[in-house]
Amino acid sequence: MSIWRTKSIEDSLADSSVEGRSLKRTLGTWDLMIMGVAVAVGAGIFSVGAKAAGNYAGPSVSLAFILAAVTCALAIMCYAEFASTVPVAGSAYTFTYATLGELLAWIIGWDLILEMLTAAAVIAKYWGIYLSNVFLLWGWDVPSELDVFGLKVSWGAFVIVAIFTTLLVLGTKLSSRVASVFTIIKVAIVIFVIVVGAFFVKAANYTPFIPDEVPTKGGASDAWSQSLFSFMTGAAPAQYGVFGLLAGASLVFFAFIGFDVVATSAEEVKNPQRNLPRGIFGGLAIVTVLYVGVSLVLTGMVPYTTLAEAEDPSLATAFIAVGADWAAQVISIGILAGLTTVIMVLLLGLARVVFAMSRDGLLPRSLSVTSEKRKTPVRVQLIVGALVALIAGLTDVGILEEMINIGTLSAFVLVSIAVIVLRKKYPNLPRAFRVPWSPFLPILSAVLCVWLMLNLTTLTWVRFLVWLALGFIIYFAYSRRHSIVGKKARGELVE
Repeated sequence: MSIWRTKSIEDSLADSSVEGRSLKRTLGTWDLMIMGVAVAVGAGIFSVGAKAAGNYAGPSVSLAFILAAVTCALAIMCYAEFASTVPVAGSAYTFTYATLGELLAWIIGWDLILEMLTAAAVIAKYWGIYLSNVFLLWGWDVPSELDVFGLKVSWGAFVIVAIFTTLLVLGTKLSSRVASVFTIIKVAIVIFVIVVGAFFVKAANYTPFIPDEVPTKGGASDAWSQSLFSFMTGAAPAQYGVFGLLAGASLVFFAFIGFDVVATSAEEVKNPQRNLPRGIFGGLAIVTVLYVGVSLVLTGMVPYTTLAEAEDPSLATAFIAVGADWAAQVISIGILAGLTTVIMVLLLGLARVVFAMSRDGLLPRSLSVTSEKRKTPVRVQLIVGALVALIAGLTDVGILEEMINIGTLSAFVLVSIAVIVLRKKYPNLPRAFRVPWSPFLPILSAVLCVWLMLNLTTLTWVRFLVWLALGFIIYFAYSRRHSIVGKKARGELVE
């Protein structure tokens, strides 16, 4: 059937050098490592761990981070093999198109758009809020929202998205240099916080390391807020214990989102066979060490019950509880610097996925035109920037947060399966990196990702299914007929 047609690796590589629809290779290993750290170390390192500790895992949140990191690492191995073998823009979308067929490729591309669009919008919104918090530290009362013709507009979101959209239009290398500066600043702040927090650690706060399981407030009556696993099995939702630890891992997985975005830049990497695996794994290693260090200090400074009692627990909650209020100011600046680079990398990744899909005809081909001088996809970069700014500036993005996780995890599942198919379909293809113990590790990666997906709420799943339904409508109404692979199979002229 035509929906299962694949795009050959040879065609993907050939498309990456077509004049007017190709990208410039300017990124090295250091750029990729910075990109990974830039997108992963954001507000999450200051808040997500505290929420997971207080509401789900207690002191064992450090194990939740390690479990999430292992799951991410397994999936990233699959990404690394693909990206070093097929160094073309599009990430999981391109990899799936070469192995599992057009329909699944469309679905995963559609999921990646969901992940990056919602993530960029959510984080741009929070950037504006934290910018106002930083202004308050300087004694300036600047509201995060302005009233424009009766609409509440988050002006900060518009500003930051406009700045980075402009930088990305001017060139990926320039954007990478700007991101490097902000990334170094925020990593320095994180290390500073870990070192200072270590002086307040008390061993007694680590006991019990995995707290006893207790029923979740609200019980099983709230079908929408409980995990899909609890809903399907009839198990009463619970906090803490082993299942609380696993639920915590699903939550903190949000903090590792972004490493798949690095793979979307494959077409802009110099010597991708060597630099891509090194850059991706180097960035993941740095981020994991920082996350575990922060979580150990956090739960050692105060009892997890203190975090559970807070309305919106964060790293600042712990410092205030031990009398180090000044640290909250440093943390606010760290969050602002952290969010800044995350927005840039997500805007880059979103544009590259849309660019790849449009070059294949699944979205309008006019979007895949690149500028003659800088070799950047100006049209699509401006469009995605405008969409992100409008969503962040004019809507309540809080309801979209878990959509980011489910979009990423679904991509991880398909890439884990696709790398097995790649080995079977192209056994002799040169590979700079190979996933060890295949197919065992790719299968384990897919299983772990599915498990984390099942721990997301039923409401998140319903919204995800609605997004997929919209994607199917677009595919069968437009993309299937305009597919370049399909046109070539039918002998039609391709522009």
